[in-house]
Amino acid sequence: MRARAPFRLDLTVWALRRRALNEVDAWDGSTYRRVLVLDGEPVEIGVTQEGGTEAPVLHVAFEGLRSAASESARGEVRAALEKMLSPGLDIDPFYTLAGADPMLASLAWRFRGLRPPRFASVFECLVNAIALQQLSLDAGLTLVNRLTRAYGASASTTGSRVCAFPGHAELAGARPESIHALGFSLRKATTIVAIATAAAEGRLVLESLATRTDEEVVERLTSIPGLGRWSAEYTLLRGLGRLHVFPGDDVGARKNLARWLGLEKPLDYAGVGRAVAGWRPYAGLVYFHLLLDRLASRGAVE
Repeated sequence: MRARAPFRLDLTVWALRRRALNEVDAWDGSTYRRVLVLDGEPVEIGVTQEGGTEAPVLHVAFEGLRSAASESARGEVRAALEKMLSPGLDIDPFYTLAGADPMLASLAWRFRGLRPPRFASVFECLVNAIALQQLSLDAGLTLVNRLTRAYGASASTTGSRVCAFPGHAELAGARPESIHALGFSLRKATTIVAIATAAAEGRLVLESLATRTDEEVVERLTSIPGLGRWSAEYTLLRGLGRLHVFPGDDVGARKNLARWLGLEKPLDYAGVGRAVAGWRPYAGLVYFHLLLDRLASRGAVE
């Protein structure tokens, strides 16, 4: 797969996975690995980059099952990677915007080649949002890992067991008490099962949210018990790719923004909106750059 320059797989994957403990989106320093379910079978894929930031080419390898060799499987994987890693997205207008703002220009240049990642599905995004509610990122991702191991389709083609993120069909049949036993609160477990069941029965078509306005998406999602404004805005950005959205209730993002701006007082929701207003329609891309800035301060990325 050819990617539009500039592109860096490592930065994009780190913005997707957020922490090294993420078992769903694995990165070993050169290869991105993920299990996808193709025609009902789990297939492990590996993605590497050649050509550097300015002449990027992505190589995709399939591990394991015969279905991976089919044209339909290759098409599914290509579509998934286009969605998750945005290799074809034109972000030159963002660099033009950053060029007029010296502070933003420094951040954009430091992480040049980052593309805004998305979860593989809106359902996966929502489950991540639910897991992370009122918890640290590490704690929330630990819950996601446990859920994936318990309910995700397993592949073991490289000598170790890896799992696909469970779809709504797998979780619709789960008992909230079983998910609660993994460490989720009973309320979170009940919300996950309720959303999965509604999706499996066709009462909630999550991917159709892509055709709705931001306001309609927020209204629809916040009408579901257990989902609030943060979960809805998180889904707008990380699930639907609305790059103008900077989730204003995201505590970690607020701290990253305030720290980067050198503010002494914390930002509230309205303050975040005022701070990012000049960066629209790319406020969400700034969100990902600030996430990498924080990861770099921890030594995770360079």
